[in-house]
Amino acid sequence: MTVTGPEALRTAGLPLTDLAPLLADQPDPLVFATVSGAHLYGFPSRDSDIDLRGAHLLPAAALLGLEEPEETRTTADDSDGVERDLVTHDLRKFARLLLRRNGYVLEQLTSPLVVHTGPVHAELTALAPGVLTRHHAHHYRGFARTQWRLYERTGELKPLLYTCRALLTGIHLMRTGEIQAHLPTLCALPEAPARLPDLIAAKAAAEHGAADPALRPTAEAETARLHTVLDEAEAASALPEAPSGRAALHDLVVRARLAG
Repeated sequence: MTVTGPEALRTAGLPLTDLAPLLADQPDPLVFATVSGAHLYGFPSRDSDIDLRGAHLLPAAALLGLEEPEETRTTADDSDGVERDLVTHDLRKFARLLLRRNGYVLEQLTSPLVVHTGPVHAELTALAPGVLTRHHAHHYRGFARTQWRLYERTGELKPLLYTCRALLTGIHLMRTGEIQAHLPTLCALPEAPARLPDLIAAKAAAEHGAADPALRPTAEAETARLHTVLDEAEAASALPEAPSGRAALHDLVVRARLAG
């Protein structure tokens, strides 16, 4: 097991807090846990929660008996005024989600902010390229539309940044086959709106801060343009139509379960 220390957490922009007790207080072994949410995306606020995501490994008996297994587990606490939540899926469910063009689990798996890892996590990460398809564009397109509607309703900066982040992540994935969820890094894409660094800086002051209402017409035009770019990137993508890694994921889940 590897748990990041306080210095690593500060470098990533997370508040100083000991995550080890939260990770240790799990009824089944963790396969991995990583930081997701605004800290992963590169635009946390001073009052952002810490979102931990990952996978756990149920014992074989839990899947063979009469009771329905607890395939998804959520744990939350508050330490030193910092809200933390850990959401994990059983490894089998996590693998199935990977095969369903689910960008969320891909970002969780490939997050560089690792707080718990091990050999199964390393092997699972190595298999990630085998689940990528051009149809992951649908995930990012749909996520962006959901966040845009939230921005229209609330006028907050957060959903506007999420909209841009989703579209740029999708564009980058279609072109390179690489998951990149960090918005400051994605700002280097030629299509990224020039105002994004300023918006990221503005959101740092408050998790639910309001965007300048005068920004909306420009933001709407920029978002429409990014949707067009994503459509074009999907059409030109070298990614396959279907995942190639199903058999390898099946083998990993079986081996991990039997060993666990």
